[in-house]
Amino acid sequence: MASKFELKKSRNDKFVFNLLAANGQVILTSELYESRASALSGIESVRKNASDDGRYGRLCAKDGSPYFTLKAGNGQVIGQSQRYSGEKAREAGIESVKANAPGAVADDQSA
Repeated sequence: MASKFELKKSRNDKFVFNLLAANGQVILTSELYESRASALSGIESVRKNASDDGRYGRLCAKDGSPYFTLKAGNGQVIGQSQRYSGEKAREAGIESVKANAPGAVADDQSA
């Protein structure tokens, strides 16, 4: 399986996408979008910004678990990772987004 963006409709009729690595693991989850068109624009923004290391926020949750965010050029968060077991795992997640996002196809499952 190639990497892909899965676009889905949430329970409250908003749209969300996940970036999946080739092994099917979720490596980035979007914010909620009001429309399908906005979510598709979000996917394009991830593709565009994924390779720029300066767009990643390296953060820690309240419990100390590392995670990251990806921001667009305007500073808005366009995606967030899951929590990782350590900083090395978080860095591997960032590298996975950089490698997978630019060529990932969009799989629209929101209909």
